[in-house]
Amino acid sequence: MPLLTLPCQRLMLAVLSPDQAALESDFYRRNQRHLAPWSPIRNTDYFSTEQIRRRLEVQASAFEAALAVHFAVLTLDGQQMIGACNFSGIIRGAFQACYLGYHIDEAWQGKGLMREALEAAIAYMFNTQNLHRIMANYIPGNERSARLLERLGFEREGYAKAYLNIAGRWQDHVLTALVNAAFEAPEQRWSRRLA
Repeated sequence: MPLLTLPCQRLMLAVLSPDQAALESDFYRRNQRHLAPWSPIRNTDYFSTEQIRRRLEVQASAFEAALAVHFAVLTLDGQQMIGACNFSGIIRGAFQACYLGYHIDEAWQGKGLMREALEAAIAYMFNTQNLHRIMANYIPGNERSARLLERLGFEREGYAKAYLNIAGRWQDHVLTALVNAAFEAPEQRWSRRLA
């Protein structure tokens, strides 16, 4: 049973529980070659059900502690994982921000599903998690990500040399962010409730 579900028009977002590890393992095994140019090099058992179960346990703890939200993108019936969008490194205090990473199944790309998933996930992160900023970075030349982030309202903020080790080498990244125009600091929410 997922820890959280957000139904959308054509798909469902879910924070998976550890007992759903096989669903995620199947997704990554099907898409290992497709995602390789945009991912760190992984060892052979990284996508095993047991390894994913362990990661889902850690992710469930991070979700409960409001440190991260890892959404699986599922078909509307919840029977197949077709993507992921992860909000990690949540920092509170004066920052109120996180990092976004995402990917979609090769067979499902080009249908606007990642945009649909991200619109719902971002609304959740801004409205329920009450974050002020979401940062997303992409490798230059990844035109699909560049267009998607632009359509979602992310603005380019910089360029980082040798930012992440992806596909076995340190790669530059374009830095973007989306700011929550309706953000209310926790003390503003609290004082408004008392009025």
